[in-house]
Parts: sequence; structure tokens; C-alpha cells
Amino acid sequence: MIYLTRRERFSAAHRMYRPDWPDDRNLEVFGKCSNPNWHGHNYVLYVTVRGDISEEEGFVMNLNILKKIIQDRIIKKIDHKNINLEVGFMKGKIATTENLSVAIWNELKPFVEKDGVYLHCVKIEETENNSIEYYGQKDRDDQ
Repeated sequence: MIYLTRRERFSAAHRMYRPDWPDDRNLEVFGKCSNPNWHGHNYVLYVTVRGDISEEEGFVMNLNILKKIIQDRIIKKIDHKNINLEVGFMKGKIATTENLSVAIWNELKPFVEKDGVYLHCVKIEETENNSIEYYGQKDRDDQ
């Protein structure tokens, strides 16, 4: 089993808040990340796929294809955007990095998984100190 990772970067603004809560409750729960005037990050996205090496091609997945999928399905939709207002796959979700990692997984999975290639992990570095890794939904029996 081989694991192949592609790194991409994007910049985006967001606000962590619940619209049904008053600003003081959002501030209590989400801190300065609930700023009503937004804040931004320079994110680093890592997408890892897994599979066996193709005898014909010598790799798990063509990196040019993986790059194009990530660019088309994620980067073009999120880079230099407001995650809360402009990113369709985040509509109705609190714009946490946790929710973002799950949404990116769901956007990529149908386009990545074919011919024995599987999406293994979506990792997002929000800051140099904070990152999230998502490995997909597991059945309760797998835990």
C-alpha cells in the first residue's frame, strides 16, 4: 500500500459563529474567531490518497490528475473567498477547520476514488500551530 500526498495552499476569510446566538455567546465559545468583521488565514491543504502501484504506470495516481481535481473542486472555489458567504460546499456549516476538512473530503472523494485509489486523509493547517486531519467517516463497529 502506497500513500501519496499533494500539498496545496489557499487564503480565505471566515467567522466562527452561530447565527442563532448573540455576539456575546459567540465570543464566549469561539473567542476572537467570532469577530463580526471576519478574519483570515493562509491555509495549507494536504490531500493523501492510497492504493497499490500500477504495474503499467508505476504510480498510485497521476499527480497531474490529483492536482487538477484539487484545484477544480476546492482551490478555485475557496481561494481568496469568504468561507461563510462564498463557498457553496460550506453553506449552512460553522466555518471551523474541522467542518472544512469534512466538507473538502466530501467534495474530493467521488472524483479521487477510482481504479483502486482511495482518499486516505485530508489535512488542513490553519496556522503553524493548529492543524486538523480527517480520515473519513468510520462505522461505529470500526472504532
